[in-house]
Amino acid sequence: MERTLQTPQSAALTIERLLQFATQNGLIEQLDVYTSRNALLDLFELAEPFQGEVPAEKLNSPVGLLEELLDAAWEAGLLEENTMTYRDLLDARIMGLMMPRPSEVVSEFWKIAKTQSVEAATAYFYKQSIDSNYIRMDRIAKNAYWLAETAYGDLEITINLSKPEKDPKEIALLKTLPQSSYPLCLLCVDNLGYAGRVNHPARQNLRVIPLELDNEKWYLQYSPYVYYNEHSIIFHEKHIPMKTTANTFYRLLDFIEQFPHYFIGSNADLPIVGGSILNHDHFQGGRHKFPMEKAPSEKAFSHADFAGVKAAIVKWPMSVLRLSGHNKQQLYKLASKLLDDWRAYSDAEAEVLAFSEKDGQRIPHNTITPIARNNARGEYELDLVLRNNRTSAEHPDGIFHPHQHLHHIKKENIGLIEVMGLAVLPGRLQEELAAIAKLLTGKAELSRELSDTSHPLHKHADWIAALLAKHGASLTADAANTVLQTEVGSKFMDVLLDAGVFKRDDAGQAAFGRFLAAVGFAQL
Repeated sequence: MERTLQTPQSAALTIERLLQFATQNGLIEQLDVYTSRNALLDLFELAEPFQGEVPAEKLNSPVGLLEELLDAAWEAGLLEENTMTYRDLLDARIMGLMMPRPSEVVSEFWKIAKTQSVEAATAYFYKQSIDSNYIRMDRIAKNAYWLAETAYGDLEITINLSKPEKDPKEIALLKTLPQSSYPLCLLCVDNLGYAGRVNHPARQNLRVIPLELDNEKWYLQYSPYVYYNEHSIIFHEKHIPMKTTANTFYRLLDFIEQFPHYFIGSNADLPIVGGSILNHDHFQGGRHKFPMEKAPSEKAFSHADFAGVKAAIVKWPMSVLRLSGHNKQQLYKLASKLLDDWRAYSDAEAEVLAFSEKDGQRIPHNTITPIARNNARGEYELDLVLRNNRTSAEHPDGIFHPHQHLHHIKKENIGLIEVMGLAVLPGRLQEELAAIAKLLTGKAELSRELSDTSHPLHKHADWIAALLAKHGASLTADAANTVLQTEVGSKFMDVLLDAGVFKRDDAGQAAFGRFLAAVGFAQL
């Protein structure tokens, strides 16, 4: 039986309140209200708008109003299922009806950049992405976050709780859906205005800013699940695979010249050490000072062919060479040379092999994770993180990857964000750490069932035993929480140490020195 909206005036009032929010926050102008109102009335199958007085109010977010409308939509039969996925598809459609056209956003962005500053322009664009609920700040606020003191400075730890999990019905449905190749991926510009489907998010409230990097067309957007302030995605106009080349460095430097208040970096371009989307060339940027940027230089070097460029090994768990200078071309050329040198470099003593043979093919293993910024001295600065994706019988997931004893905390690829010192840990840890805290406070007893592989804490069994031996089982709740945050931070430091190509011991640093000497650097 078809449902009908039981409280049409209530829904109509919520629509008016949402229109008020949209005008207050510059999503639409006053004249646009009529078009947006009629589109929303049509969407909710309402014959007329609210007839009473709309209360004057100032809201910081549209989320509460959207939830009311989504409840009304379910009541009226406008939602196929009352799950988060279907609700997300509809709320993006609702907000899309109260947004300026993409070209209008671009025009306003560059107008602000020209008359005020590019910093003011990104502030406008970021606020719009939040106000339109494209960036779902209410969910991001659920993420756990803390700083963990280590020998390499305070590392940032976050447990990702913001991405919604699929309903079991939806998971089953996904297996029956026909495969679609449109849009080709989540980063394609074709996503602009896309209505979405169960296995692809709606993007009616997405807006992008066209850029030119190294004479090619790119786009800037914000990540819908920001991990740090103004978390940006800069993606190529075409659906082409990630590839770290000399052009990569030029594009990064080109970007920070146009956006001097942002950093920009790239995931590496090989499996294991690369990012989660390797099929569409893209960078990540934003306005955040990561722990790696704060890390000091510990050994200075020079290169005879690049006298204007300073070089230094960074005191960091991974193998980072920091280049800086005022000459963009010199910096670009030296970074390009280093990439070529590193791709061809082998040091068996340090387990670094540039290539291996498989089925008659030469498989490359060396690449770089690069990060660019403007430093406090007004110089261009490049952090080049050396990566290698070899595997072995002992370390089938990667020799320079979190080793198996750390997988209970972090098993996934160590991409750009983790490289810079921000751990993005899986959501499962929230409940698992809470359960371990109960053991440390004595509110729960250690179960023999922990040895059962199906037990949710089984993967942590050795760690739990070590924690109890070290801290006992009578901590206060606050003390247990502090202990776990410190210990997780220590684990993340170990993750980064595992991912480092040249280890932090004497032998590893000697190997780092051998590489730098081999490619023309002299220690100062």
